[in-house]
This record gives sequence, structure tokens and C-alpha cells, in this order.
Amino acid sequence: MSMSLDELRSKSMEERVKVLNELRTELIRLRTQAQLGTLKDTARVRIVRKNIARILTINREEELRRSSAGGATG
Repeated sequence: MSMSLDELRSKSMEERVKVLNELRTELIRLRTQAQLGTLKDTARVRIVRKNIARILTINREEELRRSSAGGATG
């Protein structure tokens, strides 16, 4: 299932990193199944990749927000 942006933004950075690691592990497992020819739900690969991208994007947005807030004083 695809994760919503609001759901991801409500999580802390540590929670998102934990989910990110789980998704990366799942993606490796799915790619292995695809290589072996045992993958049933081929669309799941795309969903997992998009969820990884969502988390990375939100993490980067927060990083930029923190750096611009810190540099704005002066």
C-alpha cells in the first residue's frame, strides 16, 4: 500500500529512517524474487520505489528547511 505524504510528514525523522530501511530491504527481496521468477505482484516494486522516493524527498525538505532557518538569522 502506498503511504500518504501527510502520514509520512507526521512521523519523526527516526521513524521515517526506520521505514526507509524496511522499504529498501523489501525492494531487495522483491528484486530477488523478480530475478528468480517467483514475484507475484510486479506492481509492488513500483510502489515501494515511490515510497522510498517520498521519504527521501520529505527528509531533504526538512534538511533544507532547517539549514535555511539557521542561515536566515544575521
